[in-house]
Amino acid sequence: MRLIMLDTETTGVSAKNGDRMVEIGAVELCPHDLSVKSTFHKYINPDRPIPLRVVDIHGIDDERVKDEPKFNSVAQDFLDYIAGGTLVIHNARFDLGFISHELALSDMTGIHDTPVIDTLEVARFLFPKQKNSLDALCDRFEIERGHRVLHGALLDSELLAEVYIGLTKHHPGDLPVKTVRDYIS
Repeated sequence: MRLIMLDTETTGVSAKNGDRMVEIGAVELCPHDLSVKSTFHKYINPDRPIPLRVVDIHGIDDERVKDEPKFNSVAQDFLDYIAGGTLVIHNARFDLGFISHELALSDMTGIHDTPVIDTLEVARFLFPKQKNSLDALCDRFEIERGHRVLHGALLDSELLAEVYIGLTKHHPGDLPVKTVRDYIS
């Protein structure tokens, strides 16, 4: 199975209300030893202002992305990168909502049947009534994240790879797989 850890950074919390992606990052794990095989990383011009409250989370401001491509310019590269893979996402509904919205705005489709593992769902099953944020899971699995001052799509995808490995050690059998369609309905 081709595993692709994925994360996005956005202008806010709701694609339906006009928020857009400003960064997308992905890390492909080598299936034999779970090392990083390749990465995909793009900053994206959201074509709208980035609120200061959001800049405080990921550090990406209007100036940083003013000369970056819009999503429709990188959409095919992204689709090519994830083709044939299983996406591993922490809080899949959030990221897939934005990705699906951006693809629709670009008149592109075709990811609805892509397999997805949501590490937040897995963590909530394994560790009920506990904090299961990416940071909390990094702490639980003793993953070094001192270099992470702000959120970043590629950095968080790299951390997610280590969290995924930690979850597989605690989960009996394979982690549950759904599809993109399950998260964007």
